[in-house]
Amino acid sequence: MKLICIGRNYTDHIKELQNDKPTDPVVFLKPDTAILLKKQPFFIPDFSDDVHYEVEVLVKINRVGKHIDKKFAGKYYNEISLGIDFTARDLQSTLKAKGLPWEKAKAFDGAAVIGKWIDKKEVTNINNFQFSLKKNEDFVQNGNTSHMLWKIDELIEYVSKYFTLKIGDVIFTGTPAGVGQVFANDKLTGFIEDQEMFSITVK
Repeated sequence: MKLICIGRNYTDHIKELQNDKPTDPVVFLKPDTAILLKKQPFFIPDFSDDVHYEVEVLVKINRVGKHIDKKFAGKYYNEISLGIDFTARDLQSTLKAKGLPWEKAKAFDGAAVIGKWIDKKEVTNINNFQFSLKKNEDFVQNGNTSHMLWKIDELIEYVSKYFTLKIGDVIFTGTPAGVGQVFANDKLTGFIEDQEMFSITVK
């Protein structure tokens, strides 16, 4: 099982981090050890003083595929979820400045939150539904899949050119604007439309 993550897939998030708009999807991987175990808090790692939340729509692959055409991509997933791509922003900035990979900043233990899975038919339109992240009592991220630069089926087509997709693989589809730092005792709750998908505490 692998976690395939997409960066810079929402224009407003690209602007807030002052990154360049990519001509192709930005792809990186997380190992399965990055998954935060169910009912466990997220512990801020001791190697970072600036860990950020990034809420993202997730897709679970349900069959093996390679070189998948986007017109058939919908057959490769039945379930969607919501999660967090935790990022050690200070470490990532250092790595980016040196032209080095991001994995130490994004693939550490517990850096991937995966919420409950729901049938994709529970949303009216996979390419136009709302999702959000609440930090304590305030909504800090609000996104809509219609704002993705590359829609879910296009991402599956693109990623499968490079990686064979296997049953159980998860695609993190990118985060909208509003990312920010987490602190001890924060509570993070994610929603697809009005449905709660996860709730975690930070230690």
